Amino acid sequence: MKQSTYLSPTLRDVPSDAEVKSHQLMLRAGLIRQSSAGVYSFLPLGLKALKKVEAIIREEMNKAGAQEVLMPAIQPAELWQESGRWDVYGPELMRVKDRHEREFALGPTHEEVITSLVRDDIRSYKRLPMMLYQIQSKFRDERRPRFGILRSREFLMKDAYSFDTSFEGLDESYEKMYQAYSNVFTRCGLDFRAVVADSGAMGGKDTHEFMVLSDIGEDTIAYSDTSSFAANIEIAPVNVNYTKSDEPLLEMNEKATPNQKTIEEVAKFLDVEESKLVKSVLMMVDQEPVLILVRGDHEVNEVKVKHVLDAQLVEIAGEEDTKQHLNTTPGFIGPVNVPDHVKVICDHAVEAVVNGVCGANEKDKHFVNVNPSRDFNVNHYEDLRLIQEGDPSPDGQGVIQFKEGIEVGHVFKLGTRYSEAMKATILDENGKSQQMVMGSYGIGVSRTVAAIIEQHNDENGIVWPASVAPFDVHLIPVNIKQEAQRTLADELYSTLTKARFDVLYDDRAERPGVKFKDADLMGMPVRITVGKRADEGIVEVKIRKTEITLEVHYDELVDTISRYLNQ
Repeated sequence: MKQSTYLSPTLRDVPSDAEVKSHQLMLRAGLIRQSSAGVYSFLPLGLKALKKVEAIIREEMNKAGAQEVLMPAIQPAELWQESGRWDVYGPELMRVKDRHEREFALGPTHEEVITSLVRDDIRSYKRLPMMLYQIQSKFRDERRPRFGILRSREFLMKDAYSFDTSFEGLDESYEKMYQAYSNVFTRCGLDFRAVVADSGAMGGKDTHEFMVLSDIGEDTIAYSDTSSFAANIEIAPVNVNYTKSDEPLLEMNEKATPNQKTIEEVAKFLDVEESKLVKSVLMMVDQEPVLILVRGDHEVNEVKVKHVLDAQLVEIAGEEDTKQHLNTTPGFIGPVNVPDHVKVICDHAVEAVVNGVCGANEKDKHFVNVNPSRDFNVNHYEDLRLIQEGDPSPDGQGVIQFKEGIEVGHVFKLGTRYSEAMKATILDENGKSQQMVMGSYGIGVSRTVAAIIEQHNDENGIVWPASVAPFDVHLIPVNIKQEAQRTLADELYSTLTKARFDVLYDDRAERPGVKFKDADLMGMPVRITVGKRADEGIVEVKIRKTEITLEVHYDELVDTISRYLNQ
């Protein structure tokens, strides 16, 4: 491709609204342009990188035995109502109506569509197992789109779905996809971890996220410093044996704490450790009030609350709900003398608190010398807090440390969550009806491109891994008007193209400095500079990743480039 006619507008300055490296470089190198908040156009250079990632995904999906399909992006509300997700998915679901007032959703995922598709055509166990996938645009109404295509409202995704006759079959399908995903991200040159995760609105139980390690990741990975344990912080279990002190129990009494609302403020005001405080959080769990208690130096884990209570929707209560159920305001909530209709659930650490401090359900007041069971009732104790750095690893090996990660893939064991709700059944070998057993597997294709750039860049621009680079070679004659340089560059362009290299030929009449800056910014694996030794047939080859430069004769160029790109 000749650069003089290629749509590749580069920018010298960093756009003011671009917070992270991938967003900055994708704008500056001419890969994307914003259409509206969270919505982007891919320009030719960006699209070529996207297609390279797609090709790797297709190869690995096909190798795993999956078949490619293409489903509609717009989905009828009836299917989502059938699965039960229409009312619980949340505001991220983009809902529209047609001229007949029929409701539809712009698909954020395709469990409902694929289940209806398979149930209508697959009747016998003999047709299973089956795995289907597609690569298609998805839509989610993000409250705060940010970081360019890392968190956008429209994005490209590969979603796959497996259908089996048994849970043992699902285990096999899951392992195939797990391995395929590991292959995909390894081939894309990514440093990643597969971590135990929460299934969220997808449903199902067993699930892993594939996380690319990055300082700007919006997810936190909790991992052991000595073993292979790794999990999303939302799901990581806490395995701590809390010891109750043997200090004598003191009489509970009320203390005035004017304008002291936060744990830090109250602890400082009363001159006690934060671990002595009982943090009380009123939550609305499927519209019912539940008071969650954790130790003052811990944080409530809403995902764990959701799982413990087998709930669809968990939200922190606002002022109105707090007033209605506890007759107080946030900041002074406590478990003493709460109404009978409010369930009280405690984290295990609270059980070991002796002579603690909690809110008095009255403005500017707290109770001191509070002891669980004696001073307030507890429905049951559970693991309800977020794991912390320094906690013992749940597998009993080492201690927990944190890393940030960008989620690029997610694999789920759905089981019969959708087949039961949507009556997707087959006849087994005995002629009896049974539900299909399903799995769901997603890769953020556009997000993977951004994650690659986050891990592969330097102060000059992108440094593409050879497997996903838009072009293999950036060919640059220093002075296109100089006949020897232009002639050799033209010959090289023809030769390299015939040798099946993808070449970006900078045939622009620009200053050398401009060309080299653009080349570094775009980041192709190999740069060939045709300069003052063109009449000798000698060019300079620069390897973008290592900055190594070589002088190579025209006759040896194909072998030199092949050797590097195949490493």
